[in-house]
Amino acid sequence: MKSHKLKVEKTAHYYTLGEANTNTKYFWIVCHGYGQLAASFIQSFKSIASTDNFILAPEGLSRFYWKNFRDLAVASWMTSQNRLDEIEDYTNYLRTLYDQYRQALPQEVKIILMGFSQGCATQCRWIMKELPDFDYLMLWGGLLPEDLQYKQQQAYFADKKILSVYGRQDPLLTLERQQWQKNFALAQGLQVENHIFNGKHEIDRNFLKTMDQFIRASDT
Repeated sequence: MKSHKLKVEKTAHYYTLGEANTNTKYFWIVCHGYGQLAASFIQSFKSIASTDNFILAPEGLSRFYWKNFRDLAVASWMTSQNRLDEIEDYTNYLRTLYDQYRQALPQEVKIILMGFSQGCATQCRWIMKELPDFDYLMLWGGLLPEDLQYKQQQAYFADKKILSVYGRQDPLLTLERQQWQKNFALAQGLQVENHIFNGKHEIDRNFLKTMDQFIRASDT
């Protein structure tokens, strides 16, 4: 048996809140977690909807049924099967979206790359591949991927803020995993700032408003 691969065109889906125009001050690209859909994921961001926030939620390129064929289809960014091909596909996808909307926004717009759970690794992998301009990397309920080498890009990260956001009762971010990220970030020359809320593995809408206010206050 021989294994082959072929590049084909694929239709991607994404959702937005707000308008990308000259009044936009904050450009959010938000990546959902495993087994979610962008259409439902972006609903949480209605809590920070405003005339100067433009929020873009791309959907993972792979869909599947969660339990059986009667369930709603959900999406994933990648699996371990042919992982490098899937990473290549979604990083190209995110770059295309980024370039498409960046040109419609003011030069001084603040860019927030936010990932939830699996979306954290998704954001990190496309950042390290494409090195896009951004201001904040928000890792919500997820960790830095350990298979990436950030140390060689310390100059690139020097003017960017990495924010780790998680709930105190998040079963996926145990104290051991939090300590691992702290040690890993230090070894890679990264500064990660923790923001903790009372909750589980979820997007807490009230705390999302807190983070929106934090970013706005940081720019004053």
